[in-house]
Amino acid sequence: MSWKKIFVMGLVATLLSSSASIIYQQIYKAAFFVDFSVIVGQFNIVAACAMGCLLMGLGYKMAIIWKGDKLIPWLHIVYSILSFASIAPVLGFNLPLEIESPEMFPGLVVPMHFFPILSITSIFPLFKTANDETK
Repeated sequence: MSWKKIFVMGLVATLLSSSASIIYQQIYKAAFFVDFSVIVGQFNIVAACAMGCLLMGLGYKMAIIWKGDKLIPWLHIVYSILSFASIAPVLGFNLPLEIESPEMFPGLVVPMHFFPILSITSIFPLFKTANDETK
């Protein structure tokens, strides 16, 4: 896969995961009458999704350069483990005292940690074609 294709894949995954996260945030806000937008704003959501998706795209490129397509399944496992590990800081996060219903915060942000991995692993087959170079 070319660098351009990897970058576009990261951007498409960012768009998908950011959209899913923002929609989920709005649904959560309406369903539970809590608003954490001061802590988790839309800009923060998009930035986190972009960072995650572009880094995962870089990981794909490095794995393909190093071992070809053989590492892709293992890379998906590593990405999944890292996604699960990324929720640990959320569970220990101390919210400001003026925030209402702080116990609802993990229910909002924990699922968002899985949207980038779901997006990138879902679209990877669309970007990986049979004529891509493998080593």
